[in-house]
Amino acid sequence: MNALVKHSEERLMKVLLAPIISEKATMVAEKNEQVVFLVMPDATKPEIKAAVELLFKVQVESVQVANRLGKQKRTGKFNGRRNHTKRAFVCLKPGQEINFTEGA
Repeated sequence: MNALVKHSEERLMKVLLAPIISEKATMVAEKNEQVVFLVMPDATKPEIKAAVELLFKVQVESVQVANRLGKQKRTGKFNGRRNHTKRAFVCLKPGQEINFTEGA
């Protein structure tokens, strides 16, 4: 509960944008007991840990983050770029799990 005191609850509710459900994320989840989230670009590791513990009521062991550059795209003669994103790989303590299909 120490991490919750440092960060405002309002900020923690906004840190996690969406879970990432892809082949790679599923493989990582099965192999390493990790869950992958799309997070705000300015989110820190302690904020991400506190947000996951607050929202899903699980214990987090560690957090790794990966910044992904947006792809260069072209429409006609105009060049553009998709938005940069940040992913968080959240490692849960043994015996913990997050099930996203329960509410569906």
